[in-house]
Amino acid sequence: MKTIVRFFFKTIRIIVGPLMLLWEFISRPKGTVRQPGSQEQVDQQCRNIVLYQYRTCPFCMKVRREMRRLSLNIATLDTQQEGKNRDELVRGGGQAKVPCLKITDQAGNSQWMYESGAIIEYLRGRFATT
Repeated sequence: MKTIVRFFFKTIRIIVGPLMLLWEFISRPKGTVRQPGSQEQVDQQCRNIVLYQYRTCPFCMKVRREMRRLSLNIATLDTQQEGKNRDELVRGGGQAKVPCLKITDQAGNSQWMYESGAIIEYLRGRFATT
């Protein structure tokens, strides 16, 4: 029975996943326009942030959409398959749950933030222009 359920959901992902990615591409928001110097400062801050995600996770798509809206160049790592990225997520954050934002400060200390709503609130609070 477990095999049948896994097969069912894998089939759904195979069919619906590309449609979700297409919709994400078509409905892309326009990014925030900043002065070049200001955008460089934002890019510098984004170098210490990484988003652990799945390509077709609706909550990850929501966070990526906000990253585009705020014109943030944050690195994204796919953790859907077993491997280095997933191991880092579990080792650092304690869970294989996405989306997860890893924020590293100047001292090298990392904060792992889960939940799309909390991540979006953090990004808006830190990078939104008034």
